[in-house]
Amino acid sequence: MERLYHISDDPKIKIFEPRPATFYPGHILRKAVFAISETLLHNYLLPRNCPRVTFYAGPDTTPADREQFLGNSTATYVVAVESAWLKTIQQAIIYCYEFPPDTFFLFDKCAGYYVSMMPVTPLRVRPIYNVMEEMLKRNVELRFMPSITELAEAVKGSTLNFSLIRMRNAAL
Repeated sequence: MERLYHISDDPKIKIFEPRPATFYPGHILRKAVFAISETLLHNYLLPRNCPRVTFYAGPDTTPADREQFLGNSTATYVVAVESAWLKTIQQAIIYCYEFPPDTFFLFDKCAGYYVSMMPVTPLRVRPIYNVMEEMLKRNVELRFMPSITELAEAVKGSTLNFSLIRMRNAAL
């Protein structure tokens, strides 16, 4: 199994207790601890409330969608954020917790989400002082845009693999 992580702005979490998964109503009926795969960790290497559109070409992505959304990019993954978040991102310190995979199961392959219904004690925690540098080490194109709402709608209607994260915080 891949290495599993959780990103937080809190450096002192000793045990992650399961919580209600309010963002997955009807899908996860019990309290859960969420983790992200190492492959898609970059989707969370931002301040918690920062809205973002993340996507990549999957096996079912059409050539037209690949061209429209990835164009000539040499990156495998794209993370788009609003330009207004630049200063917050530059000043952010986040903490990367690594989890033992024992009690986790794959919940959403496209998004890289794993879930455990049991409390989880992290193996280690590592501070990340330069969020953009950490993200750009991972074959990611970080896009800054005045607004990401139109991109989010377009990506939702595409054949790309994607995650729309904290979009309730996006400017209109």
